[in-house]
Amino acid sequence: MKKIYEFTSKYGTLIMLPLILVTFLKTCGTNSRIEKNGKRIDELTNVIKNNNDKVIKEIKLEGLRSEKRMIQSTDRKMLDVTRQSVIDKEIENLSK
Repeated sequence: MKKIYEFTSKYGTLIMLPLILVTFLKTCGTNSRIEKNGKRIDELTNVIKNNNDKVIKEIKLEGLRSEKRMIQSTDRKMLDVTRQSVIDKEIENLSK
């Protein structure tokens, strides 16, 4: 035990200095990787948000088209003519 104590008292600072330096340099590289990954996450979030908006728009369009087909397949003309024109306007607005 005495030999270990003597060794650490003689060479402890010489051993600790390179270890602290290596640890410091590793943390610097980690921060840059975290920043790069954060930027990539933001880009992917924007892509997902854009795709989500497109999917919602397509679902609305398809729902309106199917509603219009259902109205046209029935024989009720008087009540549904105005709804068909409203559906056409909505489809036109969503298609832009």
